[in-house]
Amino acid sequence: MDEVAGAIADPVRREILLMLRDQPLTAGQVAGRFPISRPAISRHLRVLRDAGLVRDTADGRRRVYTLDTGPLDELAGWLGGLTRPSGWGHRFDALETEVHRTRRERRTSTHEEKSA
Repeated sequence: MDEVAGAIADPVRREILLMLRDQPLTAGQVAGRFPISRPAISRHLRVLRDAGLVRDTADGRRRVYTLDTGPLDELAGWLGGLTRPSGWGHRFDALETEVHRTRRERRTSTHEEKSA
């Protein structure tokens, strides 16, 4: 998870992942969309590949990169734990209280109707 988090920490690498989300691209196509050198893009692609976030295949002399979101699952689960409340317990408690209140109100109104 640390390697994946480190790989996506850089804004250029995040942009590369977004580009690859739509379609596989060659290293040259990726480099052509940035104002930085091709060797710098190659280093970014290597970091993403080493983290398992992209796969590359040879197409003649070119390397074609595709996105692999599998390594993001563990990180997404961990991040989800930060953004969700620390448990559903308090929500279930509130639901249980509401159910009991509703039942009590129904019993009371039914009892009042029979008495009238």
